[in-house]
Amino acid sequence: MVCCMVETAAKKASPRQKLLAAADELFYNEGIRSVGIDRVIERAGVAKGSLYYNFGSKDDLIKEYLLGRHAAWTARIDAAIAAQSDPKSRVLAVFDVLGELFAEPDYRGCAFMNAVAEAPEGGPELAAAANFRAWLHGMFDDLVTALGAQNPSLVAGQLVILYDGAVSAAQMDSSPAAAQTAKTLAAMVLESR
Repeated sequence: MVCCMVETAAKKASPRQKLLAAADELFYNEGIRSVGIDRVIERAGVAKGSLYYNFGSKDDLIKEYLLGRHAAWTARIDAAIAAQSDPKSRVLAVFDVLGELFAEPDYRGCAFMNAVAEAPEGGPELAAAANFRAWLHGMFDDLVTALGAQNPSLVAGQLVILYDGAVSAAQMDSSPAAAQTAKTLAAMVLESR
């Protein structure tokens, strides 16, 4: 009986949830600006009015898509960090999670980098990416501060560069090994802090 209840609950996703799921799939795989509203609505299987009722515009849907990506990634990173007790291991855990991400068969790079690459001036992608970047820098700054680094901002900045380099290399070279390389270099940065 529990099985049937779970199936029924899955079938009863709200139009908002369906639209977000469709946007997440299409925007990430094909690009935000190349996917029109009609494709999202069709993939979601909802009425056109549902989009405007739930989001108001494509820009609002884009904003919510990127907020969802940010929340999911933050939760994944936070869980990996929390699983470590040693401050150095907590920093390096970030690169382990990157390696897991890069190995996923549908990995297409950083959703935020991709979004910014096609964003129009003043588009919602830019604000969402700025928020994501502030979180990324702050996360590394907090982790490095816990290590007792003399100049946490400098070390955090170096780790962000390694993170970004790994993300770019993994996308451009289709190589999950970029995360391990970045982790090795991050360990060297932490030793010289």
